[in-house]
Amino acid sequence: MAAMNTHPTPQARALRSALVALSAALLMAACAAPTASTSFSATDSALLDAAISGPQRSDKNRARDVYRHPKETLQFFGVASSQTVLEIAPGGGWYTEILAPYLHDHGKLYEAQYDSPDAASLAEEQAGRASFARKLSATPAIYGNVVVGTLRAGQFSGFPADGSVDQVLTFRNIHNWIKDGQIDANLRAFYTALKPGGILGVEEHRAAPGTSLQQTIDSGYVTEAYVIEHARAAGFELAAQSEVNSNPRDTKNYPHGVWSLPPTYEGHDVDRAKYAAIGESDRMTLRFVKPR
Repeated sequence: MAAMNTHPTPQARALRSALVALSAALLMAACAAPTASTSFSATDSALLDAAISGPQRSDKNRARDVYRHPKETLQFFGVASSQTVLEIAPGGGWYTEILAPYLHDHGKLYEAQYDSPDAASLAEEQAGRASFARKLSATPAIYGNVVVGTLRAGQFSGFPADGSVDQVLTFRNIHNWIKDGQIDANLRAFYTALKPGGILGVEEHRAAPGTSLQQTIDSGYVTEAYVIEHARAAGFELAAQSEVNSNPRDTKNYPHGVWSLPPTYEGHDVDRAKYAAIGESDRMTLRFVKPR
C-alpha cells in the first residue's frame, strides 16, 4: 500500500500562518493600552482593530472600509465582544468577516439568511447563500462558531430568537423589505429576538425627506423618518443617530438608483468614473433600543 502524503499543501501552510497571525494579533490586542473611545472598553476596541485588520478579510472587502467605517459603526452600536449578535441578511459576508473573529472567543454570532417572498429574488438569494456557506466552511478556525439560520415571513429559525439576543444588526437591507412588504413583520421579529435593553443597529441608504414610497422602491433610498416611524411602531425607541456613514457627494438622482454607485455599478461603464468619484451611498446609521 502506498504511503499517504501527510505534507500540507502551500495553500494550507499559508492559511495556517494567517490564522496563527490573527490569533497572535487578537491576543496582543486584548492586552493593548486604553484608547480614547468612550463607548467601548479598551480591550474591545483593540480586539475590533485586530479583527478589522486580520488576514481573513479579502482585499476587495477591505477597500470598502473608507466608505463603510466598520469600527466606528460597530462602536456606535455598542457591539461588545462578549455579546450575542444577530446579523440579518449577511450577503457575501462583508461584516461577517469582522464579526466572526471579534465574537469568536467570548460572544455568539447568528446569521439570518433572508427568504424573500419574491420567487425571482429568492433564486438569486439561494445562489448567494451557497457562496456564503462555502466561505464559512472553508475557514472553520474563524467561522466555525457561526450559527446560520433563516428569516422568513417575520419568523426566525435555526437559532434561539426569543429574548436572548443582545444586538440585531442590519446593513443596507431595509429597502428590500419595503419592496417585499416585509418591513413591519421583520421589525417585530427583531423586537422579539432582543433582550430588554437590547439594540437594533440600522445602516441604510438615506433618501431626501419627502421621498415617496414608490421612489424608495425604485431607487433603494429610504427616508430616516420612515425607518424611525416603523421601528417605533414595532416597539423600539430611537436611542441615537450618527453621521459616520454620511456622504454629501451622493445626489441620489441616478438612472439605476443607488445601484448606479459602487460597488454595484449597475450602468457598467456609463459614467463609471463619475460614480466612482462619488463613492458609496449616503447612509443613515441609527441605534434603536428595546425598552427594559
